[in-house]
Amino acid sequence: MSPKMGRPTADPKTHETRIRMSDEDVRLLAICCEKTGMTKADVIRQGIREVYERVKEK
Repeated sequence: MSPKMGRPTADPKTHETRIRMSDEDVRLLAICCEKTGMTKADVIRQGIREVYERVKEK
């Protein structure tokens, strides 16, 4: 049998990271998701990119 396959993507997400968050961080993330309509993962990915843009200029 072949492994289960999902839809092909140009940007596969093959890495997984777990983080511990405070109640306040969870609350803020939920607000961001509600206001933007984005998933938790997408909000976190966007945050990573925004921080990266700030630090790469230095």
